[in-house]
Amino acid sequence: MPQRVRAFLRRPRVQLSLTILAGVVLFAFLIFPNVLSRLTPGGFVRIPIEAAFVIAILMALPTRARRIAGIIIGVLLGWLVIEKCLDMGFFEELNRPFDPVLDWVLFDDAFSFVVDSYGRAAAIGAVAAILLLVAAVLALTCWSVLRIGALAARHRRRSAITAGGVAVAWALTFSLGVSVYGAVPVAARSSATYAWDRAHQARAGLRDEANFAKEVADDPYRNVAADQMLSALKGKDVIFTFIESYGRSAVETPALAELVDPVLDSGTAQLTKAGYAARSGWLTSPTFGGGSWLAHSTFESGLWINNEQRYRNLVSTDRLTLTRAFKNAGSRTVSVMPGATRAWPEGNFYGYDQVWDSRNLGYNGPKFSWAPMPDQYTLKQLNTIEYKKPGRGPLMVELPLVSSHTPWAPIPDYLPDWNQVGDGSVYAKMVEDGTKPKALWAEPKKVRAEYGKSIQYSLTTLINWITLYGDDNLVMVFLGDHQPSPIAAGANASHDVPITIVAKDPKVLDRVAGWNWADGLRPLPATPVWPMNAFRDRFFAAFGTQAAAS
Repeated sequence: MPQRVRAFLRRPRVQLSLTILAGVVLFAFLIFPNVLSRLTPGGFVRIPIEAAFVIAILMALPTRARRIAGIIIGVLLGWLVIEKCLDMGFFEELNRPFDPVLDWVLFDDAFSFVVDSYGRAAAIGAVAAILLLVAAVLALTCWSVLRIGALAARHRRRSAITAGGVAVAWALTFSLGVSVYGAVPVAARSSATYAWDRAHQARAGLRDEANFAKEVADDPYRNVAADQMLSALKGKDVIFTFIESYGRSAVETPALAELVDPVLDSGTAQLTKAGYAARSGWLTSPTFGGGSWLAHSTFESGLWINNEQRYRNLVSTDRLTLTRAFKNAGSRTVSVMPGATRAWPEGNFYGYDQVWDSRNLGYNGPKFSWAPMPDQYTLKQLNTIEYKKPGRGPLMVELPLVSSHTPWAPIPDYLPDWNQVGDGSVYAKMVEDGTKPKALWAEPKKVRAEYGKSIQYSLTTLINWITLYGDDNLVMVFLGDHQPSPIAAGANASHDVPITIVAKDPKVLDRVAGWNWADGLRPLPATPVWPMNAFRDRFFAAFGTQAAAS
């Protein structure tokens, strides 16, 4: 450091300013919130009880021990601030806090998403900025604690009075329930409580592993004979279609319902004219805003898979899935995954005979941000690779449609003439002329409408595929995997998603009459809501023999 800079930093006023800055940083970080809406000036009008303990500890320790304690406290406090920042992001996108044990795997998916939507340079720049920010926060908290500790050691009497004054003020405001900002009390213990909660969460995650093993083994259908399972669907082609981010908000939130509900209502009439009938209900997804694989595995396994640990443990078991039950019953089982860009070993757990993904679906068009191909291409290609193959036997397909995946820009145009779809080259101009993610997300107020349009597109495409290409043996089950992020779903949205069964054979829907689902493609507000993990067993009971159902 140049001598002139050193001389400047040694000036009394500069030293005083740095000490005040260290105190402000320490104070602010001790009461730093983990919810973005509380990151306001009023949210910092609080008294952190942890400040009294920090001052008392640093004041009492000898020099060497004080420095070690200061670094430890600084690192811990800095890490809590980083976790709270992660919570803010997770609340905004996934409507839940960050899990410090299980959520690290999601950063790989986040990086891939940024690459697909904004380019590799932007993704690398974002990672570099985040790493610099983490280092800066840790350095700043350590520096602040060490500087305040040195001050406390030089003025032990005043520091003791300050620590005692903070404790008394905290106790008084706590006992009186003083609040100056909504329901947030002035007496704060947020850092200590937050640290305790995170430690408890980590311990609970470790305990859950043993509990989950018991849940996997407790399967009423584990030993049911194959000829008693799904007997009412013998000879049928059953397609389970997940529509990305198709949540209850799309059906009931006014700004979205005016876009989506007309598609559902006109689709109901269109299907009725073609000889189909439909019933619709609600399922509560284990995830929100992302993590589609958690919903898929919950739906398939009949177990509540709400985090990565449960998912990884599940796919290493022999739990009976919907797919494997169909395979045991004699159906060809197929996964069509247009969003998958690499090998998917978990397919072996589910029991697929064939996995089709973006690498072997023959698409030669452009990507639509995250989505490697439009839904209409995927469904048209399903005809070629499986559904319209001559001489085939009964088929079971699981098919995620991904055009409604965030960032909802650009959105493909629906092509009334399906022969135009071809190899996907027709979509090049749509991507070139369509809205770019950067432009859309620069104006957050427009995001919700674009999300609604993407659901419009996916539903329109699926309904038209059924009426154009479906036959008497088709049973289509389509549902949302999870709600979209809060920017589209709105604040305080539930985890509910719509689910619909479509079939021509009236005997199929007779089997689910006891479910009390709504007629048509649109579930009603009073329609029953099930947890998503309940579907597997109810489906087995409805379409198996009486012995299996009992």
